[in-house]
Amino acid sequence: MKKANLCFIGAGFHASTNIYPSVIEAGANIKAISTRNIDRSKAALQRFGSSGTPYDDYKKMLQNEDCDGVVVVAQAEDHPSLVLDCIKAGKNVYVDKPLGMSAEQAAEIADAAEQAGVTLMVGFMKRYAPCYTKLKELITSSKLGTVRSFQARFAVDSTPFCKNEEQFMKFAAIHIIDLVRYLFGEVIQVTGFKNSDNEFVSHSISLKFENGVVGSLYLAGMTAWSRESENLLVTFDNGFALADEINTLTVHESQTFDDLPWKSLKEAGMVFTPSATPMSGAYRDLYLRGFVGEMIHFIDCCNSGETPTSNGRDNVNTMALCDRILSTLL
Repeated sequence: MKKANLCFIGAGFHASTNIYPSVIEAGANIKAISTRNIDRSKAALQRFGSSGTPYDDYKKMLQNEDCDGVVVVAQAEDHPSLVLDCIKAGKNVYVDKPLGMSAEQAAEIADAAEQAGVTLMVGFMKRYAPCYTKLKELITSSKLGTVRSFQARFAVDSTPFCKNEEQFMKFAAIHIIDLVRYLFGEVIQVTGFKNSDNEFVSHSISLKFENGVVGSLYLAGMTAWSRESENLLVTFDNGFALADEINTLTVHESQTFDDLPWKSLKEAGMVFTPSATPMSGAYRDLYLRGFVGEMIHFIDCCNSGETPTSNGRDNVNTMALCDRILSTLL
């Protein structure tokens, strides 16, 4: 099968650490890179073993290069204009979150992509993390019955790149906000409380979904969480599932016994984890966090014309939920 040829806008820390290696692991060629500095573009191509073309003007790259898609990983405030230029050039485009700083801005970009007939995918990698894809399968299969409730935690030291609550919500917590939408559907009611101080953010949020699911979010962005942490506990009619720290999913199915279960070892649960080996190197993290999975999905959608799971139109609803949460915090 012919390898996909991708062009890139941006070569910063996140792009170089997570996106470029994941694209290579997904089996794509880096055809061209554009940054604000031609030497930096050359260095990025060399670093990732590409003989592609360097640019210091992304518009020239869009004009000159024939590719399967463009990957945009730049500053958040630049994403809308960069993506719109890619769309106008008729290019399929993957862009790191957030795409737009409001639902209205996100909708304008989604409209443009649909009118141009190009693929637009937003980088919500948690949807493609094995831990959460397996949880999604468990939910849709109804193996444990109907989902009733959930409890989610996301805590990180976001102070180096988030200076207020809106930045925290849209640069960091947006991943978990998008994930619960992906897993449980659309939200009809939001209540929330905050105890924040500028870049030190602490939120407690309750959500009710259209399908009746209720849940709570604990979100923290402060130096206390230099050890980043997340988990998601889901309660079904007939059991529960706990996705813990990206790399473990514990599933318990309700049991019935002839005698009291505490008299013997009859309770059973199933634990899914990756294997542990030094041969995995850094790629293990890229797979478990969903970066490789989302790049594979983008490439597949570019080739097939299929609408991505985390598409531009769906992103509108995630941005709207972020705004709604911010507006309700007390």
